[in-house]
Amino acid sequence: MTSVEERPRAVRSQKTALLILGIVAAIAVGFALGFLARTTFLGGDDSVPAADSVDVGFAQDMSVHHNQAIDMSAVALTNAEDQRVKTLAFDMLTSQQNQVGQMQGWLAVWDRSPVGPDGYMGWMSGDEHGHSMASMTPAESGSMAAMPGMATNEELAALRKATGPAVDVMFLQLMLRHHQGGLAMMEYAADHAETPALVRLAQSMISTQEGEATLMKQMLAERGSEPLPFN
Repeated sequence: MTSVEERPRAVRSQKTALLILGIVAAIAVGFALGFLARTTFLGGDDSVPAADSVDVGFAQDMSVHHNQAIDMSAVALTNAEDQRVKTLAFDMLTSQQNQVGQMQGWLAVWDRSPVGPDGYMGWMSGDEHGHSMASMTPAESGSMAAMPGMATNEELAALRKATGPAVDVMFLQLMLRHHQGGLAMMEYAADHAETPALVRLAQSMISTQEGEATLMKQMLAERGSEPLPFN
């Protein structure tokens, strides 16, 4: 017979198992959509984007960018205090995991590496990196060592250790900055990518994340908290 003390642990374990199953399902669905894109979305066009193309670079870099958002969302889904924050985190986790599956599916179809070989955002022209060209070093004017909006290892560790309302505020601040940092990549891909399905995905990301950013600003204001400075 399960003791009273063991019941909360059993419930948490069940929730964790269901979360893992949901993530796996989202990956599988997204990956399948990525493979189907070759015939369904691309209209039978067998052309493969070059390794240094906008299409490949966006799929590689946005997968990395999304994966950090997925990690932060998983923390908030488990530890946040406000149910609205948990709901937002769940929506972000499942939608972005599905999108990662799609992008990785395309990369597999194109026989391209799942991640870029050398830095990030080299597929964008320098003035689209979200930084002033005048303030960038020569190395930064091509590929970058880190993408804008990404949380540092220290910030991620602090989020995992936080408890109570602090989890909600920290998650909203980090995720809002994360959304803001990824916007330039999405806009550039929407304007310059050649794969119709990828263009539509980038456009969908813009619409969804702009709405989420507005909501997160409102939720921070309700808590008397300010957004983080852009990095």
